[in-house]
Amino acid sequence: MSIESYQREVQRHQEEIARLQQEKSREAAKAAEETRRGNSAAESAGRASSPSTMQWRLRDAQRHQDAAARHQQKVADIEWRIAREQGRLNDAQRRLVAAQDREGRRRMQEQELATREQERRMKAISGKLTHHDQLHKVALSALEKLQQLPERIVVLFLAANPLDQQQLRLDEEVRAIGEMIRKSEHRDVVRLESRWAVRPLDVLQAINECQPRIVHFSGHGSNQGEIVFQDNTGQAKLVSKEAIVQTMAAASGDIQLVFFNTCYSRGQAEAVVQHVAAAIGMNTSIGDEAARVFAAQFYSAIGFGLSIGRAFKQAKAALMLESIPEESSPELFVTVGLNVDDLVLVQPERGVRP
Repeated sequence: MSIESYQREVQRHQEEIARLQQEKSREAAKAAEETRRGNSAAESAGRASSPSTMQWRLRDAQRHQDAAARHQQKVADIEWRIAREQGRLNDAQRRLVAAQDREGRRRMQEQELATREQERRMKAISGKLTHHDQLHKVALSALEKLQQLPERIVVLFLAANPLDQQQLRLDEEVRAIGEMIRKSEHRDVVRLESRWAVRPLDVLQAINECQPRIVHFSGHGSNQGEIVFQDNTGQAKLVSKEAIVQTMAAASGDIQLVFFNTCYSRGQAEAVVQHVAAAIGMNTSIGDEAARVFAAQFYSAIGFGLSIGRAFKQAKAALMLESIPEESSPELFVTVGLNVDDLVLVQPERGVRP
């Protein structure tokens, strides 16, 4: 039997005990009333002025006493039934506790297996980090010498909407972002690339393929600071904050901004600026509409050549203009020593209108 079945069995016995308790109370009240009437009749018999009246009163008193005895017997029968039902309830509760223990052990074993698998994968990635870190330093040095923006930037939109999670309107979000980029002044400078049903290892693959300037995560986040990706069956797969930060450290040196448009992603954004210039995260849960409006306006501002700082302020203003009371959810973080108003990702003079 499932835990739900055991729970229903326990509830069934509890409801039967409650019903019997009510029935017992009714019978006890009737017994008390008959006893009171019998006592009253007996007292009246003692005060009778004639033998016939006395006999009549005594018979009435006996009748009430007999009725009280019958009700008391019913009370005793109900108490026996309650005791039997209580025994059944205790047995059902023991079976429920045993089933819950078995389920807890099973989940713990599954979690341990998942943890070992995650550790194995992270060790495999960590073995390559030394080489990647050297490449990253070389790329960073080259970027500092060039001190110029690329002619084009790529926004990599990574979406995961697992089947066992509440379904989000991520297609509406990417459609709104694409539309606002197309309406921006320097639309030819910004290219939007999207990847769907993203699994954890798809992140590095997509970054290597697209060489993005901005990495945008869209989907679910847990209140433990994890991002919800998908496994090979389309079910949810949690990836820790530490894994995401490590991934950004090992990724392309071209990334300047990581946008976590997921719930409870503040910690991820704050940690990832150790390796990228800026990051945006949410300090609580965020609704579908708020995520869409905020992201669309942010990329519109980027497409007009505004700094990350000004784009962030405009995106928050857009939420207020749309009367969406979630403007305090997004937070912007930057590397120590940088000014968000100096971080411009699009070189305006290089935008070419058709």
